[in-house]
Amino acid sequence: MKSCKLLSIGAALLMLGGTAATGVMVHGAAFATVAPNAKKAAREARAAQKALAAHKAAAAVVHAEQAVANDPQRGDYRTLLGQSYLLAGRFTSAAQALRDALALNPEDGRAALNLALASIGTGDWGGARTLLQAHAARIPAADLGLATALAGDPNAALEILAPAVRAPEATARTRQNFALALALAGRWGEAKAVAAMDVAPDQLNARMLQWASFARPANAYDQVAAVLDVQAVQDAGQPVALALAKQPDFAAMVPEPTPVATPEPEPEPIPVSDPVPTPMFTPAPVRVAKPRSIKPLASKPAPVVAATGPYVVQLGAFANAGVARDAWQKLRSRVSALRPLKPQGATVPSGTATLYRLSVGSFARKDAEGLCRTVKTGGGNCFVRMAAGDAVASWYKPASRVGLAAR
Repeated sequence: MKSCKLLSIGAALLMLGGTAATGVMVHGAAFATVAPNAKKAAREARAAQKALAAHKAAAAVVHAEQAVANDPQRGDYRTLLGQSYLLAGRFTSAAQALRDALALNPEDGRAALNLALASIGTGDWGGARTLLQAHAARIPAADLGLATALAGDPNAALEILAPAVRAPEATARTRQNFALALALAGRWGEAKAVAAMDVAPDQLNARMLQWASFARPANAYDQVAAVLDVQAVQDAGQPVALALAKQPDFAAMVPEPTPVATPEPEPEPIPVSDPVPTPMFTPAPVRVAKPRSIKPLASKPAPVVAATGPYVVQLGAFANAGVARDAWQKLRSRVSALRPLKPQGATVPSGTATLYRLSVGSFARKDAEGLCRTVKTGGGNCFVRMAAGDAVASWYKPASRVGLAAR
């Protein structure tokens, strides 16, 4: 997916330019033995900032990790580390570092915005939206709006961006972010009209084609990577030794008082003779006396979430429909919630190749996110996005209909 350079919020959020990151995986050194050294930390932080300005992701990560290792209680150093990870396309590591930065400095709007972007890159749309809402007052409207759109809520993004666009100090970037949010909301005519305010006429159609591709991501990280103009990489997370040590729990350090013999436990007391707290299922002779009332009628499928919204759960992007069909069969056998649903497919260009996107939908956003959590619990990978050309897969044959036809 091509990067959207004109509307890149990377310059504002990360102080990065439009050059692609190296995407090199950097493995941290053994930080556990590094003693705190504030002066060295400051030197490493300055070096990391210079590397960021020069778009040298690997060097930025090395210096930022050293800065944090030598002064782990500095929230701004951890924000710098998160920015470095983002430039390197390491969204999991960035989320960890920025979460620690916010723990040290909850008022850091820049860290909150960057954490939201990292969360979107890892597929956590719901967490990103919650974070953006909580820190909305500390994030510029142009960035807040676009990040909200990337987090799967373009309509809310438009409510944020519309006043900013009308303000006298509105910039081209603000207008283009608004135009992209319109496109992501499916309002392409309006998007083109707004984009035309800052895009040359001979480039406008190309911009719309670029956004059309942008609106159809093959992976959870595609859109954030394109906006930040970085290359996402496989990421195992930041070095464990750099994790923010939890502050002592002083309440836990005080010895608990000797339990007083007063029958007042926190939960409702449960009889020892009934280890399973399910009183609704105590034996009922009426049920035992009527076993013949249960006839082998055709079992009704479990209720399925109503298709009431524009969101789909993407289960993967594959080389072709055949591979997607095999993946669907395996995933369907592991995740029972998928069995009543119809698989959907759509092709999307990816570089010189074409990928086949496998999804299920269409749902309201909350229902889609709930299903995605279930899929992940069952061992699958998924993310939630808006539908973009998804249709019932041509190879799909409902098992129930096949069974009826055979009778």
